[in-house]
Amino acid sequence: MASSYALITVSPLSSTPNNKYIHKLSSFSNKTPIFTSINFSRCCKFPGPSIPIWNYAKSFNLSAFSSLNGNCADDDDNFIVVNFYRFVFVENPQDEVSKHISFMQGRDIHGRIYLNEQGINAQYSGPSKDALAYVEWVKQDHKFSDILVQISPAINGHAFPKLKLRYKPSLVQLEEGTSHLALVDPSMRATPLTPSEWRSKLETVNKIDNLSSTMNTTKSILLDVRNGYEWDVGHFDGAQRPDVDSFRSTSFGLSETETEVIDEDPLATVDKENTDILMYCTGGIRCDVYSTILRQQGFKRLYTLKGGVSHYLENEGSNGWVGNLFVFDSRLSLPPSTYKPEISADASGKKREAPHSFAKCYICGSQVSELRHRNCANLDCNLLFLCCLKCVDDFRGCCCTKCTAAARLRPVLIGHQRYQKWHKYRDVESKSGSRLNPVT
Repeated sequence: MASSYALITVSPLSSTPNNKYIHKLSSFSNKTPIFTSINFSRCCKFPGPSIPIWNYAKSFNLSAFSSLNGNCADDDDNFIVVNFYRFVFVENPQDEVSKHISFMQGRDIHGRIYLNEQGINAQYSGPSKDALAYVEWVKQDHKFSDILVQISPAINGHAFPKLKLRYKPSLVQLEEGTSHLALVDPSMRATPLTPSEWRSKLETVNKIDNLSSTMNTTKSILLDVRNGYEWDVGHFDGAQRPDVDSFRSTSFGLSETETEVIDEDPLATVDKENTDILMYCTGGIRCDVYSTILRQQGFKRLYTLKGGVSHYLENEGSNGWVGNLFVFDSRLSLPPSTYKPEISADASGKKREAPHSFAKCYICGSQVSELRHRNCANLDCNLLFLCCLKCVDDFRGCCCTKCTAAARLRPVLIGHQRYQKWHKYRDVESKSGSRLNPVT
């Protein structure tokens, strides 16, 4: 492999910040990587698995960096999860899909990668060598050269069961699709705020809310553009729980009459001309999509968190954030320390446990000890819910008494295990000819 050098801003815990070093890197391509500043304290000398997140403002090779084994050495076998998206006009998306499929040949990548005329949306896992090689290849296309790439540890191998790389009419699922939305026009989307700008705005919003007696007098709205169950494990302080079970059915700001209940639509009676709407989601794409809908509805002052919550946690830590971050892969829930390892311990080195009294058991309402959902053991329910350990035992992994008497019950999952695809349990049942009895 070719060798190259890069100038990196290093700020280790034991040294004065901004010392500059020349670090020799190994490149898996013949092109010389160009690096922007990287805070080395985010990828070295922290206990437990963690991978930092870098903004690909420039093209560079990340394969030389790893913290899964406690140092910054090459380890191509470490599994990581990569997320990025880009709204841009793609003239021949079917041809684009074919090129991406060809590049994937012989590479160990699992996940969801969708392309269409409006751009690309990718969430996938794989060994760092393969996962980062794909990023570098994608960025060689001028259409995708400025994507914001976010990386986190996969923990236990692949975070997705298989690779889905195909053309998809909508990069994000909505009831009416997205093809009619002007997603490739930045002026039709909300104004993106950097993590630091978002933090400043958020602090201002919370101060205003504390002085306001009703929502009608508030000049800012903090809008969680996710699902209710995502809010249940973590959210920004002051954000109202969205009454939404699936993003595709989100209808904020679409109220036809002012008599609709504000709890169901926090934008129902706000001043569209003068109210700041601060929108956030996991990685940013849902906010970008939904902001174009609100723009069409006449909302003028729209702001989104650039890169979503994951990008914020990497840059600002848990300031203003409570709980964990829900993710749509096998990991389900990630603590803020995943993105900014140094926040997991205080000055004495003692591990800090963030309070999460907001998180309640779906069954009994008691406080849960683990911010992580489980699926109902009833094969035909599969509800995603939070549950205390006592109710897991009492209800045999189910969400209610009715489900405990269902005909098809899966075994109670232990620890962080996830259920496999439904058909695997159906296959077992059909072969045995008997009910799937849970294990206790």
